[in-house]
Amino acid sequence: MITASSKAQVDVVYTDLVWSDEFETNGAINSTKWHHQTQLPNGGSWFNGEVQHYTNLISNSFVNEGFLTIKAIKEPYTNQGVTKQYTSARLNSKFAFLYGRVDIRAKIPTNQGTWPALWMLGKNVNEIGGFFNAEFGTTNWPACGEIDIMEHGITPSQPAGFIQSALHTPSSFGNTVNHGGTIASNLGNDFHVYSVNWSPFQITFLLDGVAFYTYNPAVKNASTWPFDAEQYLLLNIAMGGVAGNIPSSFTQASMEIDYVRVYQNLQVDTEAPTNFTATVGNVTSSTIELLLNATDNSGNVAYSINYGDQTINTANPSGVEKSVIVPNLMPTTTYNFSISASDVAGNQYSNNPLLLSATTTGVTGCSGTDTEAQQGSFSTGYNYIFETIGNDVKITFELLDTDKVGVVAFLWRQTPFTEYQMTNVSGSTYSYTITNQTIGATISYAVKFAYAGGLSVTKYLTYVVGDNCSLTVNAFELDKFSFQNPVTDFINIHTTVAIDKVEIYTLLGKLVLSSSTPTESIAVKNLAKGVYLLAVYQGDKKSIKKMIVK
Repeated sequence: MITASSKAQVDVVYTDLVWSDEFETNGAINSTKWHHQTQLPNGGSWFNGEVQHYTNLISNSFVNEGFLTIKAIKEPYTNQGVTKQYTSARLNSKFAFLYGRVDIRAKIPTNQGTWPALWMLGKNVNEIGGFFNAEFGTTNWPACGEIDIMEHGITPSQPAGFIQSALHTPSSFGNTVNHGGTIASNLGNDFHVYSVNWSPFQITFLLDGVAFYTYNPAVKNASTWPFDAEQYLLLNIAMGGVAGNIPSSFTQASMEIDYVRVYQNLQVDTEAPTNFTATVGNVTSSTIELLLNATDNSGNVAYSINYGDQTINTANPSGVEKSVIVPNLMPTTTYNFSISASDVAGNQYSNNPLLLSATTTGVTGCSGTDTEAQQGSFSTGYNYIFETIGNDVKITFELLDTDKVGVVAFLWRQTPFTEYQMTNVSGSTYSYTITNQTIGATISYAVKFAYAGGLSVTKYLTYVVGDNCSLTVNAFELDKFSFQNPVTDFINIHTTVAIDKVEIYTLLGKLVLSSSTPTESIAVKNLAKGVYLLAVYQGDKKSIKKMIVK
């Protein structure tokens, strides 16, 4: 269901119908389009504790009056030497594709213990019984990538009508970490259109043409983005396992599907984009917004943004302004951007690149380093920044431990308790912005770092919205410690007491310079422009002040 409103919510619009099943012929499923996956995995049971047999019986999957029905039935059934008490169907499409849009109009069951799913797997998945396995099955799950367009019945903590979309990747160790959801009205009685829009840049999920979740990792590699190879479709109802207990009164449940449609762009495009504009939008101490727009006959425009040694690639529908937030920048620093526009076919705008320059603002916030944990432990610790931007507070944490893999970060609000998944902005640094805060109000947050084999939770840190502070521990006579600020090539420290050591840190707590030689003049010409923390030691006492390098 490609509408004008849904076009504005995705980055690439796909318009050419390349594969579909409208389910127009009554009886068995179309065997030229679908494969029944019935082979049990090794061990004799399906994954996730599921208790069904998938069959090729017409009682479990059939077409009638324009609809495909997949039916889960309570009945004893023996196959491959194993008897189970429930049957269902799991269909693989015999069509695989790279990038495009999938629309599936379906009515799903909501019975307790059922797990209806519309999803995708990499064509290269090594899974016995799958249609593509014999010829292409070279890659284990989740390295093949999994895109869950719609799942229901496995989120018991969510309200009625909640449907979930998710991505499974090596970076999440296959766990349901990258996911979003929304409420579907009158679920179980009404048909809804479940969609995924998959481009080289991001994956967006939609319900009835309205986008509700986009996956777009800052770093795209084989671990976070195994979505650069062909995938195929799966339709099924699983029983039990993570879907919970099946009531003894259960007899059967059905999923009805009106159509499955896949769109791509087939037009051979030789025309380059026109009317390309690029301007600077909102600027904070750590982000710069770039506003991009161009038109192209193909309906889509790709943008490449280069600054320093960094590149951001994105896309948007033709003629629709694209807002790109460049993250993780240093305060009071000028950044130069080189921005190019092309279409998806690679035709370049005639006057590429456009050049922009913007300077980030100063910081209003607090930062620090700690090792304390309220759950688990930290071998090295973590850095943190609370930064007020207008009426919002951007909270950034960096995990310093290097012995933890598959890390995902969640922000914890203390009162009332709420958990938010944070964005991995780079390396082991995670960020989340809480909006509409009151200047002067006190907030308290912690971060849970989940990783392979466990989790560690920081202590709760209290911050006054709008406060501008620095790390200060056992400060000695601050009036006896001063320096000219900003600094250029050298920092000259004026003090009436002896200095034992001087250290300079980034705002995230990374040590970039240390001097234990008694001196009041320290060379800083090799430091990049920006804001730092200057720590001066006298015995066991330390004082820290902010320092700007120009």
